[in-house]
Amino acid sequence: MNFQKAKFITSAAELEGCPNPHFPEVCFAGRSNVGKSSLINTLANHNGLARTSNRPGKTQIINYYLFDDKLYLVDLPGFGYAKVSKEERERWGRDIRDYLLQRSTIRLVLHLVDIRHEPSDLDEQFFYWLASNRLPFIVVLAKGDKISHNKRQQSKARVERILDEMNIEVPIVISSAEKNIGIGDLKELIREFTEIK
Repeated sequence: MNFQKAKFITSAAELEGCPNPHFPEVCFAGRSNVGKSSLINTLANHNGLARTSNRPGKTQIINYYLFDDKLYLVDLPGFGYAKVSKEERERWGRDIRDYLLQRSTIRLVLHLVDIRHEPSDLDEQFFYWLASNRLPFIVVLAKGDKISHNKRQQSKARVERILDEMNIEVPIVISSAEKNIGIGDLKELIREFTEIK
């Protein structure tokens, strides 16, 4: 698994539109505008693969990208964005939970959190929900280039404390799509969880 060949496959507005569960899947989840699409582009070394936007809430569908003809990276709708209706936010939340529980091929969830801010209540709820449903996940502290080394370590320690209080032990990776921070670690974890060499 060398992350050298990547292509967009399809977008799905609902579970029925997802591809047949053939390849292992690694999902990217988190609040709107946390940088999921940018991170997928960096993993692919292809800036135009996943569409990025400065407008939060742009990704309202499930986007599939096939890597090395072996693995799907899946960009899930961002949660918690306030400028859509409450009903729409709740629908996205239900869809994401249904997707994560029903797809038999999911091997790993990357939960992205903006390193500059404390995890939100929604982030903490999602940590707990993933662990309660025994879904393998890691926490990715995104946009690590935006703050100093000391601040990065403080942010990581804060997330470690939150997870420890929930009795959750998962990898935490500091990353930056812009500066390639943590990208090698993420690739290695993806290989480990999917068992694709």
